Amino acid sequence: MSETLSSLPLVYSAQVKAAMEAGQAVVALESTIITHGMPYPANVETAVAVEEIIRSEGAVPATIAILDGVIHVGLEKDQLEALAKQRDVMKLSRADLAFALATGRTGSTTVAATMICAHRAGIAVFATGGVGGVHRGAEETFDISADLQELGQTPVIVVSAGVKALLDIPKTLEVLETLGVPVVGFETDEFPAFWSRQSGIPCPLRLDDAAKIAKFHTMRQALGLEGGMMVANPVPEGDEIPRNEMETDILEAIDEANRRNVTAKDVTPFVLSRIAEQTSGRSLETNIALVKNNACLAAKVAKAL
Repeated sequence: MSETLSSLPLVYSAQVKAAMEAGQAVVALESTIITHGMPYPANVETAVAVEEIIRSEGAVPATIAILDGVIHVGLEKDQLEALAKQRDVMKLSRADLAFALATGRTGSTTVAATMICAHRAGIAVFATGGVGGVHRGAEETFDISADLQELGQTPVIVVSAGVKALLDIPKTLEVLETLGVPVVGFETDEFPAFWSRQSGIPCPLRLDDAAKIAKFHTMRQALGLEGGMMVANPVPEGDEIPRNEMETDILEAIDEANRRNVTAKDVTPFVLSRIAEQTSGRSLETNIALVKNNACLAAKVAKAL
């Protein structure tokens, strides 16, 4: 490991450090999917497979996590395995990222925290599963993910399968529009709904190749525009679960979360876990497929940049 940014506890893995110094394409990956998004050992298997997909596309993966108060940009396999098994891992976003660093805690990074760390590390492209957003019933709970505001202020391209389908997708897109965040459908005119290719909602913009996505990002920087962009990449057709099939399971899982008074950061992991049980693991298989698909596109965008 080699330390950089002396005022910030941040280290690169040997592979990521070499890639950065050589000017190679690097793709950031979050760690919440490892600690809160999938059960063991599927979490480790998926993380390793996603990293290999990025390498096969000619880029270098940089999974980001906070280990004992230090930002790690790139994890060795033993670190990844240990993180996947650890129980007391904080789920970090913008509000508590600095707290974990200051107090020497271990935490996994959400979309927002990963964007912050990636930007500080000089990485412009980030692959994830689905972005957080406006939760259903937010008009009463005010439950809105910090991911949206982060997209409005941190210049990182986020490749995802849209936002998680348990959210209020129309309200989420309205907030993104208000924040001036470009939402680009990749080879689609319809905004994807995570497990499903279709949401019934038009995608504001469309681009069909990685080079044009990279050029769009570069042009935004030339204009001095703040923030990043969301690239909405539909799950492969053979892996999707149609929206009408998913909606019943989503509503049942959300209803159970409400009955159990599950709130704040615990809502999404709880609902995802319940949906995986209700679909006999099918939703987890689709989740894995879409993450891999996003990693492949993100690597191509990073190379184009």
